[in-house]
Formats: sequence, structure tokens, C-alpha cells
Amino acid sequence: SPPEDLRAAGQAAEQAGLDEVWLWEDCFLESGIAAASAALAWTDRLVIGIGLLPVPLRNVAVTAMEIATLERLFPGRVRIALGHGVQDWMAQAGVRPESPLSLMREYFTALRGLLAGRTVTVSGDYVRLSDVALGWPPSPAPHLLMGASGPRSLRLCGELADGVVLAGDVSPAAVVAARTVLAEGRVAAARLGEPEIVVYLPALADSGVQAVADDVRRSIDVGATTVVLEPSANEPDIASYFRFAAQAFARVPR
Repeated sequence: SPPEDLRAAGQAAEQAGLDEVWLWEDCFLESGIAAASAALAWTDRLVIGIGLLPVPLRNVAVTAMEIATLERLFPGRVRIALGHGVQDWMAQAGVRPESPLSLMREYFTALRGLLAGRTVTVSGDYVRLSDVALGWPPSPAPHLLMGASGPRSLRLCGELADGVVLAGDVSPAAVVAARTVLAEGRVAAARLGEPEIVVYLPALADSGVQAVADDVRRSIDVGATTVVLEPSANEPDIASYFRFAAQAFARVPR
């Protein structure tokens, strides 16, 4: 949807009673941070997720400043996920890394340090910082999620992130398999607790409210902690879709 539709969409989501709206920073459509900031300002309680920010496009210090600013302006109302980005798009922008996993490891580690208020110096293959510290770090530091699908990315996510954003194949079996690999990464890093699992679930309004509610329940049963209903690309009335989504969630057994 064009950026100018966002105000009405966010307000419709809040009026419908939804908890969260998730945005993307897809190339080359619109900025995830700018859109999230506007949506937060136009609403009162809605949580805005950005799933995800493609790290090859973004200097880590700038991303840290932007996330910190959002967290301090709108405490507890922002959820951030980082990802490799679509590699063809990264090539178009001239930032495709030779090793997306190495970039993610360096980037994620530096970003977490900055958001925790530490002074960060790092000289990696991709990330280079010299005595960088945020002037206004958020407190507490926000949870950081990672977009992942393949086993190597999922394992890295389990090692470094507070949770994962899953898109693509989100069948119950795929979610169970992803949890297994995430657990391997968490064990390797000696991390305790269960990760957040955000699932994007394609759901058409004409599928029927109960059918979608049943799909949501199945995702929750296998470990999803957040289920994001994803409309089709040509959804004609996003406000109506939000009302449909609220009705579907209301039918999910608690």
C-alpha cells in the first residue's frame, strides 16, 4: 500500500481491537522506520512490528539510533526484526555481501551492544565501529528478532536473537522444525528460556473467519507466540481486512 494510506490503516487496526500491526522494509517501497514512527504517532496503544529491516542496506550505528529513538518516544510499542534481505535486491542496491551470515553475526552483536548502552569498538569483515556509544540508549534495551528460514540462519538466530520471524512455509510441521534448530543455537550459546516465534500466516478474507481462526490455533499449538495475518497484495480495503482479522482472532480458543 502507498505510504499515504498508512494513517487510516493504523487507526482502523486500533479501532478493530488488534494488538499489533507489522510492516516490512521491502525494496524499494518504503522505509520501515519512517512508516513505523508515523503509525505509532497516529495511534495510542497499537504495537508496531517491523519484520524486517534488511541489514546490508543499513549502517548499524544509524539503525541503533533509529531504534533507540523509537523506543524512547514510544516505550514498549515497537518490535524490531533484522534480516538478510532478498539477495537480488541487495545486489541491485550494490550491497550484497559475500557472506550474509557473517554480516548478520557482526551486525547483530554490535547492534545489541549499542542498544544496551555500551561503547562499541569492532573491526570485522563488514561492521567497523570505533568507540561508538548512543547518547540516548533505551532502557530497558529492546528485544531483537531475526528473520530466518534456512537451518544455518535459524541456528544463528537461536544463538543471538530473542526470537525469529518466519515467513514462507509456516505449516505446523515447518514451525516445529524451526523450533528444533532454534533450540540448537540457544543451547550452543547457553541461552535460557524460549524464543519468541512470529509467524506470518497468509489469510484471505474470503477464506472464512472460522477457517482462519483454526489456522491461527494450529500455529499457536506448535509454538508460535505471535501470529500475523497477511492479506493478499491486492487487498482492496485494508480497514475491512483488519475488522476481519479481529473477528478471526476473537474465535481462536484461549
